[in-house]
Amino acid sequence: MRSKEDVYDITIVGGGPVGLFTAFYAGLRGVRVKIIESLSELGGQPAILYPEKKIFDIPAYPSILGKDLVSNLIKQLDLVSDKLTICLKEEVQTFKKINDIFVINTSKTIHHSKTIIFACGNGAFSPRKLGLEKEEEFEQTNLYYHIKSLEKFKNRNVIICGGGDSAVDWALELEKIAKSVTLVHRRKEFRAHEHSVSLLKKSSVRLLTPFIPVSFAANNGVITQLTIQEVKDKQVTTLFLDDLIVSYGFTNSNKNLKNWPVDSQRTSIKVSSSFESSHKGVFAVGDAAIYDCKLSLIATGFGEAPIAVNEAIKLIYPERDNRVVHSTSLINK
Repeated sequence: MRSKEDVYDITIVGGGPVGLFTAFYAGLRGVRVKIIESLSELGGQPAILYPEKKIFDIPAYPSILGKDLVSNLIKQLDLVSDKLTICLKEEVQTFKKINDIFVINTSKTIHHSKTIIFACGNGAFSPRKLGLEKEEEFEQTNLYYHIKSLEKFKNRNVIICGGGDSAVDWALELEKIAKSVTLVHRRKEFRAHEHSVSLLKKSSVRLLTPFIPVSFAANNGVITQLTIQEVKDKQVTTLFLDDLIVSYGFTNSNKNLKNWPVDSQRTSIKVSSSFESSHKGVFAVGDAAIYDCKLSLIATGFGEAPIAVNEAIKLIYPERDNRVVHSTSLINK
């Protein structure tokens, strides 16, 4: 028989930045909360894919590295650790409501919760690759899809393929420590933020546009040359390199979404203005949520989280005085 201790007030699916803040705010409001994360560590994409990337749109931080943002969010959870349980390496497969309690089936076990908040982004992510023959053979040597540490590129000749925010940001950061940085993009114009592109054009980064990679040469298990082709004139150029970074972005796949009894759109859950899904008691925030005028930013998800938590608490404890007060009145440490 299930005990009261087995049933959590709010279960959060996803341990990225938005999921972590959602858990903190739920604990701040005094409810028992659980995080279920499919990966082996907390932090989502900023921790795993972009730890050294600077983020500029987090309030009160002129800039902050992805790994530092995650570290601060995890440290913040210490304030509510007595109300929090974290489950790693568990993937939510299905859920259903039985007698007002959600039964959540994961790849490992079963969880019980009064409400659920999905903060799992768009699901599992994987890099978009060059699409060249034998590319995978060099993923353990000098071909990278994301950067864990900038220092490994110190005094190296680095080529970056891509034209979005990540590619431009990496180019600007690596310019400071690499021997040389070359950015190859298939279009004349870059898709990155205007300010970043302005800095890029003033930098020493070599820009080759519009070119696409067509082949590479290797020696002793590492890529030593990249051949690129001009998009229209078909001009071919061979570049020598120490390291190759492919920054084409990542694809997301939420394969279990079709098994969840909620209305969805592509890889996200449709929500109302209270961030509740079509299934009463199930909410979604961050990139897991879709609605009119949705803006997919971490900062936006941080703002969505308290609304979803407060609405969940109203649903769980309608008899309480659920007026929201300032955080200084909720915790004093």
